[in-house]
Amino acid sequence: MKQSKGLRAAFVTGATGLLGNNLVRELVARGYSVKALVRSKAKGQQQFAGVEGVELVQGDMADVPAFSRALQGCDVVFHTAAFFRDNFKGGSHWAELKRINVDGTKDLIERAYDAGIRRFIQTSSIAVLNGEPGVPIDETCLRDLADAEDDYYRSKILADQAVSAFLAAHPDMHASFILPGWMWGPADIGPTSSGQFVNDVVLGKLPGLVPGSFSVVDARDVANAQISAAEQGLRGERYLAAGRHMTMQELVPLVGKIAGIKTPTRNLPFPLLYLLAGVQELYAHITGKPILLSLATVRLMRKEAGRSHFNHAKSAQQLQLKFRPVEQTVADTVAWYRGHGWLPSVPNR
Repeated sequence: MKQSKGLRAAFVTGATGLLGNNLVRELVARGYSVKALVRSKAKGQQQFAGVEGVELVQGDMADVPAFSRALQGCDVVFHTAAFFRDNFKGGSHWAELKRINVDGTKDLIERAYDAGIRRFIQTSSIAVLNGEPGVPIDETCLRDLADAEDDYYRSKILADQAVSAFLAAHPDMHASFILPGWMWGPADIGPTSSGQFVNDVVLGKLPGLVPGSFSVVDARDVANAQISAAEQGLRGERYLAAGRHMTMQELVPLVGKIAGIKTPTRNLPFPLLYLLAGVQELYAHITGKPILLSLATVRLMRKEAGRSHFNHAKSAQQLQLKFRPVEQTVADTVAWYRGHGWLPSVPNR
């Protein structure tokens, strides 16, 4: 796809993240110059070693004014940075979620507008949508704020509302929303929850199969959707890029098959998950270390079970969105971790 006339320079927040770094690479491949917002210059240099056309901008979404001068000269902002549920250590983190996801987004679009930028791509989430279990969900199925029991979900709804409010007050501003599912892919140095999951499965740390279902998507496909939205998306429109509906009973064996390792087969019931989560939250409280399973996560799995069937007709028609096979995504993810020394090159038997 050719680059649209007038869009030559992009500003990407969250540039070292799973979505952000794949987006930066795709933008450069399409001829854009990119300013990449990173919290750590060293991490940015590690992530983009050998990638030309990328200018690293050190900054944090908790303090947008501190880096806002770097927005000058850009044509479009891709906002991928967020405080994720992955970072939870149990308990409540609403203050930071609001400060970064909600207030930071509001500050960013305001500063972008002041810098003369009139294109803004908001990385939303399937968290802002809701529907009946087993029924395909589309962009019109918005979740009521009162129904957002999870604080991360609430922060994403409020962030989207801030962008929509800005659009209503500034008719000359153009913004679109991309709604990804559970993103997977290479170069996940965080790692995000998917990268940690892959490592845990391959290293034999997964005790069993959890209930629930997910919508799995390649971060590179989400990046393509974001660029298409910037170049040809409609003002104020939401576009799903959620990917393929899968259960853990489907996903774990697939990872095992591709990685060449045996995977657990027993299902973990919810009562046991609540017990494990309670123990992990106590561990997190004592040690300050992150955990993989919090009480909020277990409650969310139970509440959202079956609500991961998404209708991508609108994105396919307006953005020409296509998804690569999940098998390719998993293979590329495992290969990247093995190639970078995170996982043994020879499977553990």
